[in-house]
Amino acid sequence: MPFEFMLSPALKKQFSEKYGTSDYQSYFGMATRQILPAASQAKHDYRGYYRQPLPPGTRFTEWGVACTPGSLSHFVRMEHPMVDMESPAEIEAYPFPDLDGPLRFAKMNQHVESVKKSGYAAVAHMEMTIFECAWYLRSMDQLLIDMYTNNKMAVVLLDRITAVREAQAAGYAQAGVDIIRLGDDVGTQKAMLMDPDMWRKLLKPRLAKVITAAKSVNPQVLVFYHSDGNILPIIPDLIEIGVDILNPIQPECMDPAELKRMYGDKLSFWGTIGTQTTMPFGTPDDVRREVRDRIATVGKGGGLFLAPSHILEPEVPWPNIEAFAEAVWEYGTSYR
Repeated sequence: MPFEFMLSPALKKQFSEKYGTSDYQSYFGMATRQILPAASQAKHDYRGYYRQPLPPGTRFTEWGVACTPGSLSHFVRMEHPMVDMESPAEIEAYPFPDLDGPLRFAKMNQHVESVKKSGYAAVAHMEMTIFECAWYLRSMDQLLIDMYTNNKMAVVLLDRITAVREAQAAGYAQAGVDIIRLGDDVGTQKAMLMDPDMWRKLLKPRLAKVITAAKSVNPQVLVFYHSDGNILPIIPDLIEIGVDILNPIQPECMDPAELKRMYGDKLSFWGTIGTQTTMPFGTPDDVRREVRDRIATVGKGGGLFLAPSHILEPEVPWPNIEAFAEAVWEYGTSYR
C-alpha cells in the first residue's frame, strides 16, 4: 500500500542523526516524488507594499507575501501586501508571479520522466491554490469581508490568481505529472469556514477552471484536493468538478470509513491518520491499530494512500513514526 509522511525540520534533524541520511522518503520506501518548476526569472521588490518596516530575517514568497521570523520551531508570522488596498486597479497593478512562465517548465519533462523511470509517482504541488493564496495576499479578515459584501476586490483578486493557476496546471499536465495537488483550507474542526453556498459561488467555478485546464491537456492526470477540517457539504461538488483524490480526511472531524462507504466508488482517499490525536499522543500500539483499521475499512478494495493528516510536528515520538511505517508494511497487502 502506498504511504507517506512529512517531517517538520526538527524531526528531519532527528532522522538524519538517527539514520545517517537525510533522505527519509527513500529510507522508508515512499511512493511519490515532488516535481518543482525552475526558479522564477522575474525579481520584484515587494517591501514597498508593507506599511511597517520588516524585521531582519524576513523572506518573501513568490507572491510577495512577507514571512517574518516566528517564535516557535519552523513557524513564521505572515504579513499581507494587499491588506490596505482600496481599489481593484491596485490589485491589477500588483506584480503577480510568473508561475506559468515557459522557462519555469523548460526542463520539467526530463525530471518527470526520470522520476517515473525510478518507479515513483510524479507529484506537482499547487496547494494554497486560490482561497488561501488570496487571503495570504489580502488577509483573511479583509478577504472574507470582501467576499461577503460583494466587493469587486474579491472578484478581481480571485480571478487574477485563477488565471495564473490555470496556466500553471496546464504546464504540469503537459510535463506528464501523475498527480496535481490542489487545495485550500476551507473547513474548521466542526464545519465549513464559510457558507457552502458562498464557496459554490466564488470558489467552486474557479477551482473547476484550474482542473479543466489540467485535464484538457492530459485527461489521465489525477487531481488531488486538500482541505483540513470538516468539508462534508462540498464533497459532492468536488467530485462534480473532477477531483479524484481527497486529502487529508482528518479523523477528528470526519469519519474516514463513512466517507469510503459514501464516496468510495468516486474518490480515492489520501491521509486518514490523526495528527492531533494518535500520532503525537498515542502509543506505538495505538498507531498500529489505527493503521490496521484504516487499511481494513478505507483501504478495502483499493483507493487508499495512507498518511498522517498533516506534517508531523516535533512532539511526535520516533517510535510512533516507526510504528506507522511498520504497520503499513505488515497490513498493507491484507485487504486488496
